[in-house]
Amino acid sequence: MTFFDYLQIASVVIFLLVIVSRAVYMIASRGINPIVIGGGKQGLVRIVELLAFSGLVLWIIELVLYAVHADFHIFAAPLNQLLIGSQIGRIIGATLLFIGLLFFLGAFVSFGDSWRVGFDIKTPGKLVTGGIFAFSRNPIYLFLDLWFIGVFLMNGRLIFLIFAILTLIVIHWQILQEETFLSKLYNEPYHQYRSQTGRYIIW
Repeated sequence: MTFFDYLQIASVVIFLLVIVSRAVYMIASRGINPIVIGGGKQGLVRIVELLAFSGLVLWIIELVLYAVHADFHIFAAPLNQLLIGSQIGRIIGATLLFIGLLFFLGAFVSFGDSWRVGFDIKTPGKLVTGGIFAFSRNPIYLFLDLWFIGVFLMNGRLIFLIFAILTLIVIHWQILQEETFLSKLYNEPYHQYRSQTGRYIIW
């Protein structure tokens, strides 16, 4: 295993550890279940969110299989075609992943008890605009974009390119859905925040 393999496994461990520990903390100490995937949604929107979650699980499994150089892979052989195999590509991918992790960890520091996965209609948290959210309205989504792109560059496989492209599309669509939800939930404070802070990163 190489440095890039260990980095990818570490990113999965950090991601799962932060998500699970924060969810357990909020359920145990606040009585709030922050995992509300599909909550408040119907029809196509709900289906897309559930499919996106399922896709993330499969992607993580495939990532780990590649990182440990397993002989078995989830997806068919044609999807495992090598597109990029350069060291420069791996370094760029690792850099994007590292930057993404900084956004991810910064988001959880800033979120406090307002973190949710999905739309929480019953117990929404307060609007968070400080910390990393002063630079990006969607630091966790930005992390996911950088994570998927970085993993593709480090592995260079067609399957990871497909996942990266789909992720960019689905996350942008999800952000638009959330903007509508947040506009109704927080009204003018959110509109003001939205006018001052970039959707992905401020400029």
